[in-house]
Amino acid sequence: MTAVRAAVMTAPGALEVQRFPVPDPEQGAVVMRVRLSGICGTDKHTFRGETIQYAGTPHERRLEYPLICGHENVGVVEAVGGEVLAHDGTPLRPGDRIVPGANVPCGECWYCLNDQPYYLCEELEDYGNSLNVSRPPSLFGGWAELMYLLPGTPIFRVPDGLPDELAVLTEVMSVTHGVETARRVGGFEFGESVVVYGVGPLGLCHLVKSRLLGCGRLIAIDRLGSRLELASLLGATLTLDAAALEPAELVARVVEHTGRGADVVHDCSGVPETFATALRMVRPGGVVVESGAFVDLGPVEINPNRDICTRNVAVIGIGGERATSYAPSLELLDRGRDRLPLDRIVTHRLALEDAREAIEIAQRDGAMKVVLDPAL
Repeated sequence: MTAVRAAVMTAPGALEVQRFPVPDPEQGAVVMRVRLSGICGTDKHTFRGETIQYAGTPHERRLEYPLICGHENVGVVEAVGGEVLAHDGTPLRPGDRIVPGANVPCGECWYCLNDQPYYLCEELEDYGNSLNVSRPPSLFGGWAELMYLLPGTPIFRVPDGLPDELAVLTEVMSVTHGVETARRVGGFEFGESVVVYGVGPLGLCHLVKSRLLGCGRLIAIDRLGSRLELASLLGATLTLDAAALEPAELVARVVEHTGRGADVVHDCSGVPETFATALRMVRPGGVVVESGAFVDLGPVEINPNRDICTRNVAVIGIGGERATSYAPSLELLDRGRDRLPLDRIVTHRLALEDAREAIEIAQRDGAMKVVLDPAL
């Protein structure tokens, strides 16, 4: 290989395939040959020019173009700069199949030193987001044949029997740590009633984990029929079409199905308006997990007294995945593939030259997880 092909987002709405030199890894770095890279909701926001991320944190920023998107990745080690250890403590070698963490924490700020989620790090770097083409060697996203993994990147081995089409879901599944947190906060062990509001890939992973961990009634809400159909196959006991029902009707149907409102509501829609409705779907004393509002799309109006305080509702905000969630997520996907039809989640596989089409497909009915395959 003399040059590396990559799909570069040069401006909002603009994508083109460019070529870059093959990188030589510095000490502690890894060059990964990308097998599959997912289209994330964040990438769709970036494509539309909605680029304010981590609002209200020490590293709030606006993304800068050009950049190579792609932070949901599975690949194979191509080259290693010296000895680099995987998360399990074993040295990485060319040919090893891996999933890299989506972020690189500094390891030195107060948040890093006090066991906080690594997306709170004050000097965080993000693949496919803050790391862009302006920084050599430019290949900091998975929409490319090769991806450069900086020293300090958490890297996880893929179980031998887990296909790439499931391993590429690891980062998304790692964002679902709110499922466990809600259980701890609410005091649930199993059998809790759960709503997943928005069953795109992120919501679907919340639904899958809730089912695999033994929830009871499981309600999926979305505007796209194909997503609701897949949610049923993956264990939803009720599906509700948000395109046909007003918010008050959705709330009434949830209360009817659960008896008093859901124990847990996961808001994964990616639009702020659903948060207020999620607060009305949860029962008094229940838990609302907000996982879909990663990009700042503006405020919504709520009544803290009526919606939260007098009903004793707990609200948990999720700003990304935890580094400690990757290995358990890989194991959960590996164990769960014989219990649920997880192979239905990846619905489209396209070449780098078709990245624009891939983003458009990912927003249509009939699509769930859309991935780019640089080998095509």
